[in-house]
Amino acid sequence: MCRLLWSTEVAMITILVVEDDIKLNQIVCIYLNSNGYSAKGCPNPSEAYDLMSHPNYDLIISDIMMPGIDGFKFTEAVRRLNKTIPILFMTARDDISSKQRGFRAGIDDYMVKPVDLDELVLRVGALLRRAHIANEKKLRVGSLIMDSDEMSATVDGVEIPTTVREFNILFKLLSYPKYTFSRSQLMDEFWGEESDSSFRAVDVYITKLRDKFSCCKDFAIVTVHGLGYKAVLT
Repeated sequence: MCRLLWSTEVAMITILVVEDDIKLNQIVCIYLNSNGYSAKGCPNPSEAYDLMSHPNYDLIISDIMMPGIDGFKFTEAVRRLNKTIPILFMTARDDISSKQRGFRAGIDDYMVKPVDLDELVLRVGALLRRAHIANEKKLRVGSLIMDSDEMSATVDGVEIPTTVREFNILFKLLSYPKYTFSRSQLMDEFWGEESDSSFRAVDVYITKLRDKFSCCKDFAIVTVHGLGYKAVLT
């Protein structure tokens, strides 16, 4: 049985929901609370700043289009104070420029309204696990150990040489098992929007990773046709 080197006690996890649609805010908070989290809603970033001083929240869900301070400016302000708290945008804006601006500001995930609440819970869980892994800077999947401080990957104690980009792509995929990343998502994060490389470059790196880690039977990188790639624990 494979396992990731993290554990979360959901009863202790607090989530701040920043959304000016009061009905939607209440629905999201109720659903998160029914799934073992402690969610608190507020209608705008100004109130969120006050709430964030006490208690310390583990994750933030925020809209983009809000009166006064929008989600982009809110995220930038949060990131000046807290570099690691996961931030998820929940917004009606589905254009690529908004997504790019959000990720550049420091968000960790992006969902377009209307959101599926079950998917929201899954993404919240994945973000919290990812945050824990980032804090520990170490990830274990069966016989594979990845250490981001040392930028090393070992299988049964034997180091598998990787480039920085190979390491980061694999670390990302394994941090969100079963989550499909599109080629454009991977390209934006690991090549940057100024890159002249095509999506084919992502395919090349995935092929290299599959070859290098063929000795590890604890996970597989699966192609999701028409979408991208995901890591599946075996």
